[in-house]
Amino acid sequence: MNVPHGENILRYFEEHGHKLPFSCRNGCCTSCAVKIMSGRIDQRDGIGLSHQMQEKGYGLLCIARAIASSEMETQDDDEVYELQFGKYLGSVKNKAGNPFDI
Repeated sequence: MNVPHGENILRYFEEHGHKLPFSCRNGCCTSCAVKIMSGRIDQRDGIGLSHQMQEKGYGLLCIARAIASSEMETQDDDEVYELQFGKYLGSVKNKAGNPFDI
């Protein structure tokens, strides 16, 4: 589908009868994650993907705007979440006791 320059990609697909995965619509989660196979998108409004993930070719459809002809594949949001946050989960050593003990 050819999404016009500057249009929100998820919204454009929805308006044309296509259902794509999403959840927050704010670029905060990874439910609408895609792998950009070619081209570029503008996703400066999202905080759900690090710059490193964006440089690896991942994007979030809910905040992405078309800026060039692109080809994308939807992704398993759990897989993208793990790539994004997995290295941090479980790496913190918790101490027993009240967190407000001084």
